[in-house]
Amino acid sequence: MRAQRASKPLALALALGALAVTPAPAATAERAPRTWYVGPGRDLATPSAAAAVAGDGDTVLIDAGTYSGDVATWTQDDLTLRGVGGRAHLRADGNDAQGKAIWVIAGDRARVDRIEMSGAAVPDQNGAGIRQEGTDLTVTRSWFHHNQDGILTGADPESDIVIRRSRFFRNGGGDGYTHNLYVGAVRSLTVTGSWLWGADVGHELKSRAARTTLVGNLFDDADATASYSIDLPNGGRALVAGNVVVQGPRSENATLVSYGAEGLTNPSHRLVVVHNTFVNRRTSGTFLSLATGTRAVLRNNLLVGPGDLAVGEGASARANRRVGTGSFVDAAAGDFRLVASSPAVDRGVRLPRRWRPRLEYVHPARSARRPVVGRPDLGAHELR
Repeated sequence: MRAQRASKPLALALALGALAVTPAPAATAERAPRTWYVGPGRDLATPSAAAAVAGDGDTVLIDAGTYSGDVATWTQDDLTLRGVGGRAHLRADGNDAQGKAIWVIAGDRARVDRIEMSGAAVPDQNGAGIRQEGTDLTVTRSWFHHNQDGILTGADPESDIVIRRSRFFRNGGGDGYTHNLYVGAVRSLTVTGSWLWGADVGHELKSRAARTTLVGNLFDDADATASYSIDLPNGGRALVAGNVVVQGPRSENATLVSYGAEGLTNPSHRLVVVHNTFVNRRTSGTFLSLATGTRAVLRNNLLVGPGDLAVGEGASARANRRVGTGSFVDAAAGDFRLVASSPAVDRGVRLPRRWRPRLEYVHPARSARRPVVGRPDLGAHELR
């Protein structure tokens, strides 16, 4: 028998059914990260040209050299921006991105390496090398100088800012509101192996972070009119360990480290200050100023020059010692490594592991693992 031809309605239904069970085409693969090369003679001659084409997760490699007047806004997430063959120098030369900075980084989790930024100035008086507006930023081996702010971040309770082996110098607009490094109300700030010096009226470092960790750095006013060396105006859980902190003779504020000066608005009010070498080159001063309500632990610090160790209530101090310049290799030249005859050798008390500085500063802008040699020495360096 001949098969009966299906009616038109039945045929249409069968065709739709077949369409319904036909497998969907495979989803388009996610875009693979790309590497972009920037420099004179390349297809992308400037970093701003790369900012216009890069995507999330990309790497931008910038040839060493000076890029005058080139500014950019980076909106991509998970970017790596790195100088190659040396530092790539972004010099503002009167230009800015969005009236804010040389680079505005709006994407999340950016990594900046071997970049130099200078000359940022805007009408609002807070022009920065980097204005960080995204969540999370890591900066390594980079220089920020002669800007109104070196780096300026906004408030982001989910953001972690990490600075390693970098230099911040001669930043500040001279108004006291701009600083070498100014971090807003973020979740955490961590600075290691870095050199911050010569701020103009402002602070060497100002952090409103809920958690601030400063280990193995050099803060030095040099000949500048800087204010606080370290300013933690809203308190927060803070560890200041293994740093050399030098207040210069022209400093406009007699305090080296200030905690809670604008109110203890962060949840934690605990400050741990251990194994630092504090140097006051003024004729008077205070090494630490503590707001009422602070719970401060001060251990194994060295004091050089005049001034009280701490002003304020709530400090538990032990094994802190004032010494002369003869305790160091060359204090006049800024070398605060200990000599064998120093009374700081083997005079420290044991600390909980979470407080011990595992790094010590190595000039310029590096760090090395701090050795463990018998009983701990006082100050920022362990005698080898």
